[in-house]
Amino acid sequence: MTAAEPTIVATSGGHRVGARTRVLFDALVHHAVDLSGVHGRRPRVLYLGTAVGDAEHVTARVSEAARVAGFDLTPLHLFPMPNVDDVEGTVLGHDVVWVMGGSVANLLAVWRAHRLDEILRRAWRAGVVLAGVSAGSLCWYEGGTTDSFGPELRPVTNGLGLLPYGNGVHYDSDEGRRPLTHRLVAEGVFATAHCTDDGVGLVYRGTELVEAVAEQRGKGAYVVVRDGDRAVEERIEPRLLPAPPG
Repeated sequence: MTAAEPTIVATSGGHRVGARTRVLFDALVHHAVDLSGVHGRRPRVLYLGTAVGDAEHVTARVSEAARVAGFDLTPLHLFPMPNVDDVEGTVLGHDVVWVMGGSVANLLAVWRAHRLDEILRRAWRAGVVLAGVSAGSLCWYEGGTTDSFGPELRPVTNGLGLLPYGNGVHYDSDEGRRPLTHRLVAEGVFATAHCTDDGVGLVYRGTELVEAVAEQRGKGAYVVVRDGDRAVEERIEPRLLPAPPG
């Protein structure tokens, strides 16, 4: 079972601290799984930790979160080499791809070196739900704002471009994201930018933004467009998702 049409869930969330585990999957991850349409078996989630260098301790925590959620999780590592023989078959054999945050600049470079960018595009068209947090959100767009290059935020403009917009993540918790996003839109680097507060996700069918959803109350999503030589921001009120069990 795959999604009825190409689907992306781009977020600034998806994880929470557990009582007995370091990490649990929050409502945004569960929503991405729901959108895949899987039923009658355990959902198959592919985990991509490229942005944190396939760090083993992060993979272990995400694997534990998947066990608690009732998902079958497969980590796809690219360091020091792919950990599976058939990368494309592995990706296409899953219901959801979940991409961890970290360095989006490094993620994009490594994915392209292994042609994973092309594979993910084919998986998206085939109905595998693509999702992720932070760098795992930015990667699907034309680009956005990132600290991949150092503490001072800079633009990244070589995203996969599945979604023809800029992206702003951590819009409420990192004070530099909003002004830089506005400047990039005002200067025409991005015609439009779609942005999320922490705990918010954006759902796309094809390239159309169809809904904003949240796992926390009081958070927002935003569309920033160019008006003459300035940027104008519109807030979108997300739908609050039900809390997952546990």
